[in-house]
Amino acid sequence: MKKFGFLLTILSVAGGLLVAAPAGAVSSRIKDIAALQAGRDNQLIGYGLIVGLQGTGDSLRSSPFTEQSMRAMLQNLGISTQGGQSSAKNTAAVMVTATLPPFASPGSRIDISVSSLGDATSLRGGTLVMTSLSGADGQIYAVAQGSVVVSGFSAQGQAASVQEGVTTAGRVANGAIIERELPSKFKDSVNLVLQLRNPDFTTAVTIADAVNAYGRRHFGNAIAEARDSQVVAVMKPASADLTRLMADIENLVVETDTPAKVVVNERTGTIVIGADVRVSKVAVSYGTLTVQVTETPQIIQPEPFSRGVTAVQPQTDIVTQKTGDKVAVLNGPDLRTLVNGLNSIGVKPDGIISILQGIKQAGALQAELVVQ
Repeated sequence: MKKFGFLLTILSVAGGLLVAAPAGAVSSRIKDIAALQAGRDNQLIGYGLIVGLQGTGDSLRSSPFTEQSMRAMLQNLGISTQGGQSSAKNTAAVMVTATLPPFASPGSRIDISVSSLGDATSLRGGTLVMTSLSGADGQIYAVAQGSVVVSGFSAQGQAASVQEGVTTAGRVANGAIIERELPSKFKDSVNLVLQLRNPDFTTAVTIADAVNAYGRRHFGNAIAEARDSQVVAVMKPASADLTRLMADIENLVVETDTPAKVVVNERTGTIVIGADVRVSKVAVSYGTLTVQVTETPQIIQPEPFSRGVTAVQPQTDIVTQKTGDKVAVLNGPDLRTLVNGLNSIGVKPDGIISILQGIKQAGALQAELVVQ
């Protein structure tokens, strides 16, 4: 079997030093590089109220929807809201979001996130009242309620204030109970569809070959087909249990392959180079020209008893400095040669990024360059 190697080397931002580690083949379980299509997550959303805040909730005059929600909730509880208007700031309207995991059954619990909709300053110490969570189809799948945990805090006085983190968003651990399961059943599937997290034709074919080898050993025939760079379909044998079949397949070990790629982040100076990156023979020179302009105007006074006036005489000093005049010849048959060649120039990460972009434009970088 052909072995494919992949290595991610993160380049330090201190002094422009690049460090390369030896490349090697990477073996991974199928469950770590592919996901089951039928096992996808689903997003849930709802609108609710948080009560019990210590004067940090919505101002009802600026957030009328909060007052409308309070009146509707109290009327549903049989409490008349006719008459006066409340001015308390212990309630906040929030959006509630959650992720419904695959194969979730009624009665199980999931975490939820809450985010303020109005002008509340903090959700710390509040309690989310019963809120229904719906899916994209409009059906209610969970009901949420519980005490909100906020990681940020804020304190304010007459002359100073301090804040750390976000105080208008929080979480409720295990705050939602699932009330409805998804319509589709895993056991009703006639096949398994595996989706690669990093699409690649070579990896997809490798997975199909590994699953087919497993199928021949246990069922006497091939059961997998790589449809494209992301999808591998596995047909269920008549005598196989689908759950046990998936458990066996996801633990098969395959060797992954990825395209040669260089990723640079100009804001942080981070550079990531894949092990399969190659550079054709090219000469590189990097120089930095610094121009410093200093203005030092001189004050000129008139002679005594003269009718002259005080004048300002401009004086400008310009200093230029050029550094980094080294020329290096790069010919990277492997990652270590490329890294050593770039280190020999002795430039900082921003210079290395410019060099990589220039090498790419010259057609000498045999890899995809991604600039973030």
